[in-house]
Amino acid sequence: MTRVVYEIVEHDGGWAYKLADVFSETFPSREIALAAAKAAAAEQQVGGDDEEISFQDPSGLWHYEHADGGDRPEAIVEDGDIR
Repeated sequence: MTRVVYEIVEHDGGWAYKLADVFSETFPSREIALAAAKAAAAEQQVGGDDEEISFQDPSGLWHYEHADGGDRPEAIVEDGDIR
């Protein structure tokens, strides 16, 4: 199972959650950013319907795949501020 980790960080004069190199909007407090990250992580784990998908790779070749709507990652929130 794939695992995604949301991290709580200081960002743009406030607090945000970060997934890999992508930041959320900025929140005024760590607590609000943490609550938003927990909500995002919970939504990340909700399954959907199976779908047929297509995408083009960098060389221009098209790929067609079946995406299992129940194949969701484990999503966790890491809050480095242990109080």
